[in-house]
Amino acid sequence: MNKSIVVPYIANLDNVALEDLSDIMEEKAARQSIECVNWPGQFNYKPITVFNIARSDKYLYINFFVRGNCLLAVTTSDNGPVWEDSCVEFFMQVPGEQEYYNFEFNCIGTALAAKRKSREECEHFPLEKMALIKRYASVGNKPFQEMQGIFAWELLVAIPFELMGLDGKALPPKIKANFYKCADKTSLPHFLSWNPVKSQSPDFHRPEFFGELIFDAE
Repeated sequence: MNKSIVVPYIANLDNVALEDLSDIMEEKAARQSIECVNWPGQFNYKPITVFNIARSDKYLYINFFVRGNCLLAVTTSDNGPVWEDSCVEFFMQVPGEQEYYNFEFNCIGTALAAKRKSREECEHFPLEKMALIKRYASVGNKPFQEMQGIFAWELLVAIPFELMGLDGKALPPKIKANFYKCADKTSLPHFLSWNPVKSQSPDFHRPEFFGELIFDAE
């Protein structure tokens, strides 16, 4: 059975600086874990990963929290290979539409975003649209090679509804979505999801396995 989340509306989120939103999100947002190990025979490492989610009229806010071994962030340009670094991701699709959108972030806030028909067939957002995605990374925004140890980090993002083809003041009752945690090029590669992905090998570009986000009324 697919998972679902009721996404609460929180007034005045847009008026608070992103780095100051964590406490508000902790108190009022919905919380879920990204904990499905879909390919345990190949990739069984499971860093602790949770997220808080809420919305305003303009943005979908997601605050990711990760605790695990090793940390990598070498991609500094938007639409680069952020999935190779320590990375968190949000994919969504409006019910009934063929296209879906993916938003991927490494731990220093570098992002990749695109409108897609498939993994191969996509249109990446131009840099002026990428600049509309607000981001706050607890580890800062400077790149670094892989570090070994135990690390806890947080990434708070605010994604404009317009980049998902939605009107924030007239949202559909629900959309399809999934959330992921990966780090392809680290010494502990892993591919976790919120809603289970039932493919033979790691593949996050599978809208048929998305869960649901239900938008709470204002």
